[in-house]
Amino acid sequence: QDNGFEQFIINYCNEKLQQIFILMTLKEEQEEYVREGIQWTPVEFFDNSIICNLIENSTTGILAMLDEECLRPGVVNEDTFLTKLNQLLATHKHYESKETQNARRVTDTSLPPRCFRIHHYAGKVTYNVTGFIEKNNDLLFRDLSQAMWAARHTLLRSLFPEGDPQRVSLKLPPTAGFQFKSSVALLMKNLYSKNPNYIRCIKPNDTKSAMVFTPELVLAQVRYLGLMENNVRVRRAGYAFRQLYGPFLQRYKMLNARTWPRWDGGDREGVEVLLAGLAFPAEELAFGHTKIFIRSPRTLFDLERQRQERVAQLATLIQKMFRGWRCRTQYQLMRKSQILISAWFRGHR
Repeated sequence: QDNGFEQFIINYCNEKLQQIFILMTLKEEQEEYVREGIQWTPVEFFDNSIICNLIENSTTGILAMLDEECLRPGVVNEDTFLTKLNQLLATHKHYESKETQNARRVTDTSLPPRCFRIHHYAGKVTYNVTGFIEKNNDLLFRDLSQAMWAARHTLLRSLFPEGDPQRVSLKLPPTAGFQFKSSVALLMKNLYSKNPNYIRCIKPNDTKSAMVFTPELVLAQVRYLGLMENNVRVRRAGYAFRQLYGPFLQRYKMLNARTWPRWDGGDREGVEVLLAGLAFPAEELAFGHTKIFIRSPRTLFDLERQRQERVAQLATLIQKMFRGWRCRTQYQLMRKSQILISAWFRGHR
């Protein structure tokens, strides 16, 4: 109920993770349809970049203003920090405080003084600025670092490399918010270089009991994770499966006599001929520039079922041909041996 500096930076990290989820799944999902020339109805989804920018902008972001207040000479406290936020973010639609509400003549008893509220992606969160300056200005004094580095213990030296006299810097140590922002940026860079797969965990109940589902608890988690708004709507509006024409043709070409065992034309033409012979509904398929799109998993399951049946038939055919070849070869050897034996016997007689 009482959120301070720790909850603020944790929720900032959650916003960044949600942003990468939006960009790398939902936005990419829709952009792929545009690249492939697929006709479909775009789904509107909320891009939380405006919230991330509110927190991390290098000039007007909350973290930047907090660092500025920590490094400013003179009397500095949370009141001056909150006043500065109210001045610069008075018109921001995802920020509000008691002062900004009063300016808009809004009465809200749930927002106390010395607090500000951010409209996060998952909902509104109120933060108490008490302790923000002290916790952000988490400075490790230089003489303490030098003393720890001078210890003979190798582990202590490795933990305080800034205490090395040869690496003395006149710069002030970075604030806690700056270090956390840098760590989040490094994490985002690492994630953007990967091909992520998401697993969303839903807690079914608060009692840790098996086979017990609390609908209100599950619904709240689904709503805060954005599953209904984004994933389900985008997947329903789009296509559940997509694959390049070449691999798709290689996997399923045995289902059509015209494409099996060899197709001499282009990959797209081969896929069109293949699927035309399977008589799937037209609305289930879409042909992009480089990929085939299948709308429902049921159609894909049907394809896999037919392929398994066809593979079994082909395996039986191969076994039949091999057994026939082996029997014919054995018979020819026996016949050749019988003729040879008969010839020698008649010659001897």
